Amino acid sequence: MDNQRLFLYLGLGFLIMLIWQTWQIDYVYAPQQAAERLANPAQNQASGDISSTSDGAVPTVAPSGQQIVQNEASATAKSVNISTDTFEITLNSQGADLANIDLPLYPVSLEEKDSPIRLVGPTNDRYMGIQTGLQSSEGSAPNHLAQYALSEESYSLQDGLNTLQVDAQWSDAGIDVVKSWFFNRAAYDYKVRFTVTNNSQSVWTGWQYRQLQRSEVADSETSTGMATYTGGVISSPEDIYEKIALDDIADAPLKRTVAGGWAAMIQHYFANAVVPSQEEENTFYTRYWAERDRYILGLSSTPVSLQPGESHTFETVFYVGPKLQDDMEKLAPNLRLTVDYGYLTFLAQPLFWLINKIHGVVNNWGWSIILLTLVVKGIFYKLSEMGYKSMARMKKLQPKMEELKSRHGDDREAMGRATMELYKKEKVNPLGSCFPMLLQIPVFIALYWTLMESVELRQAPWIGWITDLSVMDPYYILPVLMGASMFIQQRLNPAPVDPIQQKIFMFMPLIFTVFFAFFPSGLVLYWITNNVLSIAQQWYITRIVIGVDSAPVKKD
Repeated sequence: MDNQRLFLYLGLGFLIMLIWQTWQIDYVYAPQQAAERLANPAQNQASGDISSTSDGAVPTVAPSGQQIVQNEASATAKSVNISTDTFEITLNSQGADLANIDLPLYPVSLEEKDSPIRLVGPTNDRYMGIQTGLQSSEGSAPNHLAQYALSEESYSLQDGLNTLQVDAQWSDAGIDVVKSWFFNRAAYDYKVRFTVTNNSQSVWTGWQYRQLQRSEVADSETSTGMATYTGGVISSPEDIYEKIALDDIADAPLKRTVAGGWAAMIQHYFANAVVPSQEEENTFYTRYWAERDRYILGLSSTPVSLQPGESHTFETVFYVGPKLQDDMEKLAPNLRLTVDYGYLTFLAQPLFWLINKIHGVVNNWGWSIILLTLVVKGIFYKLSEMGYKSMARMKKLQPKMEELKSRHGDDREAMGRATMELYKKEKVNPLGSCFPMLLQIPVFIALYWTLMESVELRQAPWIGWITDLSVMDPYYILPVLMGASMFIQQRLNPAPVDPIQQKIFMFMPLIFTVFFAFFPSGLVLYWITNNVLSIAQQWYITRIVIGVDSAPVKKD
């Protein structure tokens, strides 16, 4: 078996796996489970500390068993605008929560440059929400339905300042609460602080909760044609990265005590994350709101008791933005893992570091992909040389293999014995070309996921007609070039003896061209570069290093 055949088999299997995953998500599991949930909403009712109300309400976990309700904002709620260099926000006086968060530096598409992507709030086909509030077992507390007072009509980060603070006030029965937000320049994280002062005559005991909410995965979130994970993630000292799929939230509510850690709702390229103090203990919980078909992932802190006259602050950091690894790593350990490279993270992380450094020099992600692929091919040059040398020896045996085929005809057993005898006589290892290439496969798959998961490639241009490396080539030029490069690679390798295999491999470049026509152009560019470098490498090694003619063996 030659390396080209190995790559084709593995590549085809990889493509079939991706297509199968996408088909299962879009046409089997999601519609079936959604239908089951809507048909049987009672099966999603929880017990214990999580319960439901009769008006479509969704409670959170509370240490005392108390519940908070989840409804839409009331018609009397007041809204104000908050503007920073990274956020355009609508703040609602009901709950004093951020009802909408748009990212002006990340448009929905290149065709809609004036329409920022929305990570919190309703869009045409989905809903994402963040709710924060207080609960109390002794005394009043403002949950995310309470009405706060806002002193200004709008807030903006002024030139020359690096921080914007926004305050809202709430008071009831001697309990005074100031809810504050702190936004920083050039940052996608912000802090929420509750300052509670007990001006009553009784002890106040309360805690904070923070919850992320989203609707079912929308078609727009899978527009790349690739199956990337969308759903919940939690991190704890015991398990640094644990996926909490939306189906899992619907099937079985979660309740777990965690010291430190974080929770997030992630999608391709973006994340909404809750990052508590790493010294703080919280109850992580999930909840499915059947009436609205929404999924909730939240944290509830441990209770704090305040004597009359005492004050206490609850603080939490939120991250709402693109999955920028360096920025996320500064907020909490392992938060960068929301850039999900899967089991090959240990390889993908160094590759991302390298491509990021290359981009810092060339300032173009397309050329960075090409240069990164060149570096990786250079690192594996010696392994490739071993494989091509073995392949060259196999190629010399091609006429003898044809002779054995004509002698033994359809007797596969005799053909197999004769072939092994020939290999032994000529001192050729048929696996010699496969093993060096097999060692490289994990690296190239890791490189694939590096390019797939990097938000830096979103709407990043290369040259000419490629204005966005994260979407398919609009004119199919790159897929056609990729298919042509595969065809040339095939011609450089010895043809399979089996006529059926010959026909299969003849159509492989065409099949891959069709598949890759719908891949993001950055991935196709990587594949073309890898093919072209492999062709050049194979020609150089076989013709120059070991002096073997690389032209295809002609049949009589």
